[in-house]
Amino acid sequence: MPVPRKLSPQSIWDMHAVLQAFQEEGIKPIHAFRMWGHLTRHPESTWRDVPDMPKAALALLDKYFAKFTTRVIRCQKSSDSTTAKLLVELQDGMHVEAVIMTYEAPSRDPQLLASNGPDADPNLPIVHFQHPDEDGEDEEQPCGQPEEAQTHGRPYRCNGEEAGCRSSRERDTELCRNGGNGYGAEEASSSASLVLSPAAATAAAAARLRRRSTLCVSSQVGCQMGCTFCATGTMGLKGNLNAGEIVEQLIHARAVTRIRNIVFMGMGEPLNNYEAVRSAVAMITDSRFFGLRRRHVTVSTVGIIPRIKQLAQDLPGVSLALSLHAPTQELRAKIVPSARAYKLPALMEAVRAYQANSSQRVFYEYVMLAGVNDGLEQAHQLGQLLKGDDVVINLIPWNPIYQPEGPFFEAPVEGNVAAFQGVLRHTYGLHTTIRQEMGQDISGACGQLVIENGRAGGCSREAGGTRDIEDAVRNVGL
Repeated sequence: MPVPRKLSPQSIWDMHAVLQAFQEEGIKPIHAFRMWGHLTRHPESTWRDVPDMPKAALALLDKYFAKFTTRVIRCQKSSDSTTAKLLVELQDGMHVEAVIMTYEAPSRDPQLLASNGPDADPNLPIVHFQHPDEDGEDEEQPCGQPEEAQTHGRPYRCNGEEAGCRSSRERDTELCRNGGNGYGAEEASSSASLVLSPAAATAAAAARLRRRSTLCVSSQVGCQMGCTFCATGTMGLKGNLNAGEIVEQLIHARAVTRIRNIVFMGMGEPLNNYEAVRSAVAMITDSRFFGLRRRHVTVSTVGIIPRIKQLAQDLPGVSLALSLHAPTQELRAKIVPSARAYKLPALMEAVRAYQANSSQRVFYEYVMLAGVNDGLEQAHQLGQLLKGDDVVINLIPWNPIYQPEGPFFEAPVEGNVAAFQGVLRHTYGLHTTIRQEMGQDISGACGQLVIENGRAGGCSREAGGTRDIEDAVRNVGL
């Protein structure tokens, strides 16, 4: 196990650390909540700008905390502009990666778009415009001026000097011009550099609302689970992130674009850093602060059974994704070392108990390895394992990673993934999607996140995207 990390100063976004410090000094916690609310509404301000903050609180914050303990040192953008990968430096010099993926809504698999094709699924909803949420609020409100993160006290802007990324203003203005995510039509039409007719402004606003961005965050530096097909697993575990460092990834991403969904599918096993992840999710989903809906947050795990049982109680409403990758205990133990400790029958029992307690659909991830787990025999075994369960299975063709010593894997040959999907869908009636990979050219796709010698190498255990994960796990009639 790595040596525990102790940060000095600590992140102001670490809710537990701030509240504990306030308690020790006899400062009422209401002042911390007011501070976080002010900072999220006014991202360029400091705690000294918060009205009526006690002098004791200001002195404590000045001495022991910093607004940001991380900084973005590189922003890479994919050639199709759908994916951006942020290399984030931590206070102690270690690095993690966070990936931003932008989707058109509805984001349906390309394999399913053919209206009469064999893979078309009439049960998958097609929603051409955003509809109000269950609570009557719009799923995504028109955004105003992009919020700017700060790194070590300095504003972070994704600009033209960082591997093809441009300034937030320039990028968002262009996106709005093209009907993308960024400024609302009313702001764009008032800009001196961009004049839209009322019809064009309405079309731009509607198109922007059809776009949404998902942030894939890291929870650890490296990973101890050692999955043989995953680049992050080659690093081993270097350290756990604290809650503030996880939240700061969201703030950095918000300097690039508006974030609608968060998936804990980056570097690390989230449930092995449970308390930090739980605290970060609490901050991210608190309506007084960032206000993301819990059903827009997904925690992915390779299968830490005790924590899965806690998840439904501690974070009700948060979605669960299980990295399954094999339909039998014998095969899973060969490619997922942790399966030797958390055997498949007990794991399935825990997941089904989670589902019964949470009343939520479970999302299964299945990385397909040529000649290993992609055959029709495995498809039938997987169908038998999950038959009758309310699940979505996401088939993920393996993405190339550096394999100097093996084991040596290959992606499935053309047609194998579709045949595998056909068995699950038509024989067993299971909802199944095929991941549309994003960001391979910047090593930002599933299984490619890795940091070597302080530099970014490839990407995460589960970063990259199918149709937006929100479409797959939310409670709609798939």
